[in-house]
Amino acid sequence: MNIGLVLSGGGVRGVAHIGAIKALEEAGIYPTHISGTSAGAIVGALYAAGLGWEEMLHFFKTVPIFKTSKFTFKKPGFIDTEKLADEFNSFFPIDNFSCLKKNLFIAATNIETGKLKVFNSGELIKPILASASFPGVFTPVKIENSHYIDGGVLNNFPTESLKDICPIIIGVYVNPLKPIKAKSLRHSYSVLERAYKIMAESHAIAKFSDCDLLISPEELINFGTFNMKNMDALFSLGYTSTKEELEKKTSHLKEIIKG
Repeated sequence: MNIGLVLSGGGVRGVAHIGAIKALEEAGIYPTHISGTSAGAIVGALYAAGLGWEEMLHFFKTVPIFKTSKFTFKKPGFIDTEKLADEFNSFFPIDNFSCLKKNLFIAATNIETGKLKVFNSGELIKPILASASFPGVFTPVKIENSHYIDGGVLNNFPTESLKDICPIIIGVYVNPLKPIKAKSLRHSYSVLERAYKIMAESHAIAKFSDCDLLISPEELINFGTFNMKNMDALFSLGYTSTKEELEKKTSHLKEIIKG
């Protein structure tokens, strides 16, 4: 049976996806198809390539995303996204979707046409980077003749790619909207990030009903999008929340998921 796994964007909170995967596998649930956006695209690609949860967690802890050598002063963004490509080469020595062990769909936004693009074949690393290119922070990624940014701009919870393929869909949403006070919006970046989160949240919630099992820990509101200091806590939160949600489901549904 095809089992779909939808992984949302959410910056560093995407580490919670890894904990969720660990809990699913411990329950005997092994997704066959993955659809991801932004951080969910990174985790999804690593998982589809056959990496275990330890290796995926190690990736997030060791890849120097904010290293000064990645900065740019000539492109629209602080971090030159394409300079991160080398960090992915060792994990994807064959830069093509065909090398993956699971079916993978990656959502990215074409900044020129304003339309969503779902990548499922061809070169792999650039679509991953494009999907995770948070606007204003990471530079757009050129793929063929177009430039792409974060898929979460248009679709932060891409269930659509799996609905006609997978009779069972599991969703992990790690980008909850935290209530704030207006006085906390002191910088232009703070306003941009807040507007982005509001838009992503409203679109995502409408698709929660597509999932047979949904993991969306409320406690994630306590973690920042780019705070790299709490990865173990994020991993544990994804793990425990998934185990709790699995326990809430009836034994009948769990048997269907296990096939």
